Amino acid sequence: MHSNILDALSIHFGEALVPARGTRWFAGVMAALCVVLIGPSAPSGALVPKPLPADAVDGVVPNRVMTWNICNPCGRTGFDLGRAAEIATYAPQVIGLQEACVRDVEKIRDYLETFYGLDYHVAYGTVLRKWSRCGGLPWHPGAYGQAVLSAAPMTDRVNTEYPDGGSEDRGYMAVTTKVGGKPVRVFNTHLAQRRQETVRAEQIGVLAAQVARHDRAIVLGDFNAVPDSPELGGIWAVAADTDPGCRPAAATVCGTTTDWRSKFDYVFLRGITSLAHRVHPSPYSDHDMLHADLGPLRARH
Repeated sequence: MHSNILDALSIHFGEALVPARGTRWFAGVMAALCVVLIGPSAPSGALVPKPLPADAVDGVVPNRVMTWNICNPCGRTGFDLGRAAEIATYAPQVIGLQEACVRDVEKIRDYLETFYGLDYHVAYGTVLRKWSRCGGLPWHPGAYGQAVLSAAPMTDRVNTEYPDGGSEDRGYMAVTTKVGGKPVRVFNTHLAQRRQETVRAEQIGVLAAQVARHDRAIVLGDFNAVPDSPELGGIWAVAADTDPGCRPAAATVCGTTTDWRSKFDYVFLRGITSLAHRVHPSPYSDHDMLHADLGPLRARH
């Protein structure tokens, strides 16, 4: 019976009758219908997609990049569904996630495709396996670290742990993918905790040296430091923040990106201009989402 109903729905709402602009809405409606008709045995179980706001974008924005530290709280029931809806609202071409458990990223990616019609490739930058953060069995804990989602394929992935992570293993990952239709090197990192300035300075030395090798690069991440922190000098020397008013000498005009109203999250650009940036507070993390819309990417030298 269920299959007959679904066949009828498929005929009535066939591809030829669905306007292009409504494709993502249609995908969400069909997913919800499948849940109702098929029940908990469906791939997404009994989950119902969160509706997107009226001003949500319609499809991936080719020149948009986003950074978001998604943990704290980690592993909260239902949060990954909410995170997927918030990402889908702005639909960046590239998303850098920090404090990301692999199983959470898998869920977010699945929800983005199933409920919102957004298909992302994924690359992981795991730095440790931690049962207390990511669950799993005590002898087989979940993987934890960074992740990059990209609407375009990714190549040349590098995953590097910093020689000194501080109180917890930390690292950076890098991939080559397309933003605005042109290849660009994308870095994603999470630096040592707030009171570990010396450790962060060493980590930035490692990261900045790699960023400097590229004429065109995007650096996403949680740097755990405000813009005028001395240890950030190394990254400021090779890249600029997406916010043109945010510089180390003018930190008071920088927007904030955390629940404690500090700016810790950055989209640094090298050889790329920024057209706009926005910060989006979220109930699903103690960090806000930060996205940037980039200008046309120049050809490499």
